[in-house]
Amino acid sequence: MRALVLGARGAVGAAASAALRGQGHEVIGAGRRALDDGVRIDARTSAGLTRLAEEARRVDVVLDASGLELASVQAAVGSTPLVDVSATAAHLERLAEGVPAGGATLLGAGIAPGLSTVLIRALNPAPGDEIDLAVVLGAGEAHGAAALDWTVRLAGATLHAAPETNPVVNFRTRRQLPLPGAKPRTHLRADFPDDLLIGRPSGVDVRSWLAMDSRSATAALGLVGVLPALAPLLRSAPHFGGLAWSVSAIHRGSGRVLAATGTGQSDATGRLAALAAERLVTLGLRGPVTMADAMRTNELELAGGLRLHWQEASR
Repeated sequence: MRALVLGARGAVGAAASAALRGQGHEVIGAGRRALDDGVRIDARTSAGLTRLAEEARRVDVVLDASGLELASVQAAVGSTPLVDVSATAAHLERLAEGVPAGGATLLGAGIAPGLSTVLIRALNPAPGDEIDLAVVLGAGEAHGAAALDWTVRLAGATLHAAPETNPVVNFRTRRQLPLPGAKPRTHLRADFPDDLLIGRPSGVDVRSWLAMDSRSATAALGLVGVLPALAPLLRSAPHFGGLAWSVSAIHRGSGRVLAATGTGQSDATGRLAALAAERLVTLGLRGPVTMADAMRTNELELAGGLRLHWQEASR
C-alpha cells in the first residue's frame, strides 16, 4: 500500500508514518516544507492543492494529520480514500457531507474520536440508550499548535453536536466518572464529536467528557470554561502531569464500561490513524465512515501500545 501523509513532520504524522512503514507500506511524507523523502505541499494555497491532487492519484490512501481542517483537502484528494485526524465536530460534519462520488473519508481517526467510536459500538447500545465517553489525557505531554488551538477554541463555545435540546457550553458541566483501575475523577463536558459520528446515526445519546491526569490542569480547564478570555493562557501553561491517557465508554443503563489505556497521546493517535488507513483500503469502504466501521474492538490492539479493559456492571 502507498500512503501520502500530510503533516508528516508533526508528532501525529511522524508516528503514523513510522507505523505504516513498520507494516511494510510505502509512505510519502508531505508538509509545508520539503521533506528529504517526501514532497512539499502547502494545502493553504492553490498550488499546494494542485500538487495534492496530483500526488493523491498516485497513492492508495491519504492521511491528513496536518491539523489545518480544510475541506479543500478532501476535494483535492477526490476519490482516493482519505483518513482525517481531527476532533472538531463542525469540520467532520462538513467532510461527511462532502465525500466525492466513489470516494471514502474516515472521520476522526485516533483516540477520541476514533477508537472511542469502536468502544461505544462494542457496548451494543440500543436506540434511546445513553453513553458517557470519559477521556483522560496526560497533562505532561507537550502538544502541537493545532491541538492547543482546538482546546482554546472550545472554551466558552457551545457543543456543535450534543444530544441535549438546550445549548451546552464546553468545560462548564461536571460529572464524576470511573477510570480503569482507579477512583472516579471529575470530568468536564467537552465537544468530542462522538455523538455526531456514532450517537445520532444509531439513536443513542453520547455525551463526551474530558479530564487531565492532573487535577490542577482539569481545574484550569474548568476556569477557562467560566472565563473564556483566559483560554489563550493555555498555550503557555506548564506541562505538569504524566503521559498516560485513557478513553472509557460507560453505558448509563447497565453500568458496563469498556476502556482503552495507553501512554503518549500523539503517538497513539498516529498509530491508530495508520491502522485506520490500512483497514480503510483493505476493506474497500466507501462514503463517510468511522473507525467503528473499519475495525472491531479486538483489532484496536493491532496498533500496539494500548490495553483494553472490560468492567461489567456491579450487582
